[in-house]
Amino acid sequence: MKRSLIAIALAASLPFAANAAEGVTYNYVEGGYKASNGDIDADGYAANASFAFHPNFHVFGGLGSQEIDHTNRDVDQYHLGLGYNLEISPRADLLARVAYQKLDAGRVLGQELDFDGWSTEVGVRGLLANNFDGYALAGYEDYDGGIDGDFYGRLGANVRFNANWGINGDVKFNGDVTEWFVGPRFTW
Repeated sequence: MKRSLIAIALAASLPFAANAAEGVTYNYVEGGYKASNGDIDADGYAANASFAFHPNFHVFGGLGSQEIDHTNRDVDQYHLGLGYNLEISPRADLLARVAYQKLDAGRVLGQELDFDGWSTEVGVRGLLANNFDGYALAGYEDYDGGIDGDFYGRLGANVRFNANWGINGDVKFNGDVTEWFVGPRFTW
């Protein structure tokens, strides 16, 4: 009986025993230019960070602000979440993430445009070359206050110049709106 319980406990812990794929890290800080194109065009800045507190789990978050073209209206976005990564090959991880999100466009016509929401995404991230990793994710996000939930796709890549510094690019396809980000990333 004891051996059976030990065997079950070991089998249950196997998914948590793996590390991130070779060359893939979830410890970084980045900042850069962010833009949205579609029904409404906007651009501004964003800063993002991630910290792995366990070989398979990381927390991540970010903030950004974009000004809508031809207006003086800013839209601020924030997110904070938890991610899980599982090595599926020596150079690739399965990645799943869930996050709290906030969208704040200020006051318009006497009404506060301040929305809370959430997102979830799943996909793969891996080392494509010694200094180049990338990811492909499918996700869903939803906000309160009458903003309909929507599915999206996200593609990204990070080109590293050395062990710590690189350039990261990310594009998110969300219906009629395409969001993209580019900027330096510090990895440890």
